[in-house]
Amino acid sequence: MSPTTESAVTDAPSPEGDQVDPTTLRRVLIASSLGTLFEWYDFYLYGSLAVFFGNLFFPAGNETAQLLASLATFGAGFGVRPLGAVVFGHIGDRIGRKYTFLVTMATMGLATALTGLLPTYASAGLVATVALVFLRLLQGLALGGEYGGAATYVAEHVPDSRRGFYTSFIQTTATLGFFLSMGVIGTTRVVYGEAAF
Repeated sequence: MSPTTESAVTDAPSPEGDQVDPTTLRRVLIASSLGTLFEWYDFYLYGSLAVFFGNLFFPAGNETAQLLASLATFGAGFGVRPLGAVVFGHIGDRIGRKYTFLVTMATMGLATALTGLLPTYASAGLVATVALVFLRLLQGLALGGEYGGAATYVAEHVPDSRRGFYTSFIQTTATLGFFLSMGVIGTTRVVYGEAAF
């Protein structure tokens, strides 16, 4: 084993056996789970609203083509997730997972906010379409980085004998992000009415 490899192994915060500080464990689980919930919530908002995005960001004339283009844009975000995992996984290894979490969450939040501020196709033409696709790709990169990083971060801090159990929280909160997005959309539709929505 080279000195570099030895250093990397000894610097990792993996616990000795099952000796883990409960406060640290709780903090890691809550931070990682909430980060995953936030990322998937933002990501699924677009997917849940894709049917509305078609006529806003793509050329008029064919509603089916608009819907398919909107769904393809959603798929593009999924497509770049592996790249996000590789890029942000490397960054996490080099400079730390906490910093990487902040970067991925800021990227996702900013991309979501900017999507809400985009001009429509009717007012900006292809600029609106390209901007939407670009922001979806950013969201996919951020999600890929956060999701893999969260699981790794939890795995590095939990007892060896409970690693599978504790990392399962990350998978669970990803699903909760979908339900949260549906709840927010449903509530908004009820509060503001169908016409305003």
